[in-house]
Amino acid sequence: MADLYLKSMQSERKALWATCRLKGLARDTPERRRIAELDEAMAAHARKQGRDAGGGAGGGGGGGGGE
Repeated sequence: MADLYLKSMQSERKALWATCRLKGLARDTPERRRIAELDEAMAAHARKQGRDAGGGAGGGGGGGGGE
């Protein structure tokens, strides 16, 4: 069965990242902070599920909000 919670977080992160790239937003903007929060939440969720935090589609690609 699909993990809808994880898919929701990945979708939100992808949309935020696209917005940040388009607008050229700095690191300290609310959008970039939210991306970092989502990265942490996805990693915690993966650990809770017993999976590696870097695996899966869209997870951990591009370094997240720390660029």
